[in-house]
Amino acid sequence: MPSMLLRLYGAFTRLAQPLVRRKLRRRAVAEPGYAVAVEERFGHYASLPADTDATGGCWVHAVSLGETRAAAILIAELRRQHPDIPILLTHGTATGREEGAKLLQPGDLQVWQPWDEPGAVGRFLDRFAPRIGVLMETEVWPVMVDACRTRGIPLVLANARLSEKSLAAAERLRWLSRPAYSALTAVWAQTEADSHRLVSLGAKVEGIYGNLKFDATPDARQLATARALRGTLPKPLVVLASSREGEERLLLDVLKRFGAGDAAPPPAQTGIDSIARQVAAVQWMIVPRHPQRFDEVAALIEESGFAVARRSVAGAPAPSEIWLGDSLGEMALYYGLADAALLGGSFEALGGQNLIEAAACRCPLVLGPSTFNFAEAAELSLAAGASVRVETMEQAVKAALALVNDPARRETMAEAAQGFAAANRGAAQRTATAVLAVVEAAAARESAGGGPDEPGLEMPAPATSPATMTGAPAMPSSAPAPTAAARPPAGTPAGERPEPWLD
Repeated sequence: MPSMLLRLYGAFTRLAQPLVRRKLRRRAVAEPGYAVAVEERFGHYASLPADTDATGGCWVHAVSLGETRAAAILIAELRRQHPDIPILLTHGTATGREEGAKLLQPGDLQVWQPWDEPGAVGRFLDRFAPRIGVLMETEVWPVMVDACRTRGIPLVLANARLSEKSLAAAERLRWLSRPAYSALTAVWAQTEADSHRLVSLGAKVEGIYGNLKFDATPDARQLATARALRGTLPKPLVVLASSREGEERLLLDVLKRFGAGDAAPPPAQTGIDSIARQVAAVQWMIVPRHPQRFDEVAALIEESGFAVARRSVAGAPAPSEIWLGDSLGEMALYYGLADAALLGGSFEALGGQNLIEAAACRCPLVLGPSTFNFAEAAELSLAAGASVRVETMEQAVKAALALVNDPARRETMAEAAQGFAAANRGAAQRTATAVLAVVEAAAARESAGGGPDEPGLEMPAPATSPATMTGAPAMPSSAPAPTAAARPPAGTPAGERPEPWLD
């Protein structure tokens, strides 16, 4: 039975539903995707055909775009190991839902994540009755976790990460967060540091499997297009990749200070003339992280005195002072074009965006001071020589110019980036194997007459222990040893598993 505090939380989320609806209406003005199938968010599925066979699948929840891209890697591996697995995909944001729609195959379903309120959550679980729920990275909702525990539905947290900032926020709500994390069936962390933080909240961390995003393969067609275009570019290209609020202005202000755009460099500043010439010899590009900001950033570039060419308007970039990459799903193209990239989200206190994608595309990276979202990956990339770290945007511009002017060093960093990305692959196979093992253990417990609150059946140890990210220990000293739920039967090859979805 839910605790009194959880019941109070559920009552609060129920009362908050009108505010949620109002927020969705406001978001839909700029992003029409938020107006699609709104009632699904409250557990009503009239938009689905009445005869939809929707029960018994593998539910994967990926709140937004980044989590959905990580989920795509896991889903592909689940299908490789178990081709008939039906997927139920849920999201919280319009960009996540749009990206997730590309993953669907016949028999799969996609709906919105239910609002964390007992009625909506109950209707969701009644309608879909998943065999397992896989939450991606950070999404742990108290009512949903408790409802799955009560119904005996295994709920796991995959590719799990928890920054110091998020831990501090969770600690302030320990009465909600600790019961939720401790009720998860299993947690598979990205790094040792993530594991220690998750364990401190009561999570059962059963393995450190690395980051699923290392297993992403860059789009070969985009990289081929980039190679063809690079030969035609009159200047080397530097991109501010996946930029966040405030970072575009930081870059534009630095470029103006160095004499780009409609500004002239102050003659009294020693060395500015030389840097101004270097800045003018580079093609600068900005790719915002969120599509709803494309028009805003285009206007900002023009207001700052720069001519802008937009990818969405021009197709192939036209000559201009700033190129704006206002398209979705083309980061491999942009990284392939770039001689160096400035990592968005790292020049404000936002934790940094996905640096792994750039590394896989052989793009040297300049990191700002804030990379807590990819803390270990950032440190490993620095150690591998795939990136450099700076403290300010001005330093970032100078570092990028240094790379542009040193082809040998740039090529060394490109090779290091590619090697760094390749060395840390394998999380997808480990995570998918663990997910299927949880389903098998739950099915065996059900066959044996076990209830939802009983411990899982003990499973044989794997033939080899799971690998971790390069440079990380196999398990943190404070974490429990891997238990049955995260282990396949010994000697079971990938792709030759029992068939829990075939009755």
